[in-house]
Amino acid sequence: MSANPTHFMNARLVLPDEIVNGSVVCDRDGLISDLDSGSPSTGGHDCDGDYLIPGLVELHTDHLEVHYAPRPKVHWNPVSAVQAHDAQIACAGITTVFDALRVGMDEDADLRYQDMRLLADAIETGQTENRLRADHFIHLRCEVSAPDVLQAFTVFEDDDRVRLISLMDHTPGQRQFVSLHSFRAYYQGKKGFSDAEMDAFIIERQQRADKNAPENRKKIAAHAKDRGISIASHDDATIIHVDEAIALDTKIAEFPTTLEAAKASRGAGMAVLMGAPNVVRGGSHSGNVSARELAENGCLDVLSSDYVPVSLVQAAFQLAEEVDSISLPQAISKVTSIPAEAIGLNDRGKLEIGRRADLVQVKMVDAIPIVRGVWREGRRVA
Repeated sequence: MSANPTHFMNARLVLPDEIVNGSVVCDRDGLISDLDSGSPSTGGHDCDGDYLIPGLVELHTDHLEVHYAPRPKVHWNPVSAVQAHDAQIACAGITTVFDALRVGMDEDADLRYQDMRLLADAIETGQTENRLRADHFIHLRCEVSAPDVLQAFTVFEDDDRVRLISLMDHTPGQRQFVSLHSFRAYYQGKKGFSDAEMDAFIIERQQRADKNAPENRKKIAAHAKDRGISIASHDDATIIHVDEAIALDTKIAEFPTTLEAAKASRGAGMAVLMGAPNVVRGGSHSGNVSARELAENGCLDVLSSDYVPVSLVQAAFQLAEEVDSISLPQAISKVTSIPAEAIGLNDRGKLEIGRRADLVQVKMVDAIPIVRGVWREGRRVA
């Protein structure tokens, strides 16, 4: 890596509303102090005509667990796991990340909420000691149907790095698994259930949700509202789901499974978030509505890398190429300024004077964006 530059020249700057050839100057405080367009300049980091975009903002990635539990019954050192995850995130151009940690587990899950607390502590330590390349926050994925979700939630209730919660319910017969055929295929493949065992499992899960989900959803949402933590709904499929989210003052609609739910969520003022892998693959792996269909209908605000960090930058450039109504600046905003503003981080996400100098140099090679350099607050991190 070169020394931290203060001047980025010979770049294609992706500004909020246009793309211009020019340069960026940042000050000693890690803020953008000047933007020049048109005339070439010298004496700084030469971007070789590559795109220069704001650092990506990731609101929902559960990729950290892959590093902590790389195989069944194998738990890695949490500090090492966070470092490995952070390096992969930064090299994908993500400078602000909300690490999604589960609260509410299956009874036979390999991970427990104590493991999530260990990972949260490792994030806190790495951030405090300035060992992390990206800026990390915590997103709690709350499985409201799980019997232990409230107990698990309490170990995070005083954690100031928790800025977002999502209210999830993966009960068969609704939301992501409205198709019992899809649910059966997923769980029988995962657990090796017979048909009779699968039938019993479905009934048990539905009864569990009836008992736990309504009250847990309300209690967690109330606590989040009292703490000023943003709330996201998850896998909404119907107008009833959206109305429920509206009643809880939800700000973000994560992965709506139908166009109807996405339109209603956006109409209610929520930012609609979909998975970048959905864009890259050309559809949902669960058979639900595609992100591209939402984009074509003006109902896609935010992209998340979900389970593939590098998909975030690829999906943004792919959207701009494949959807006529979306320009590259508009596509880039779905992975930078819109998620930042949706969560209240108004100091980043745009190439503008006074914003944080979170910058990513991107070169296009055969329609694939290649991240060539990443800077957070003017300091090179990848």
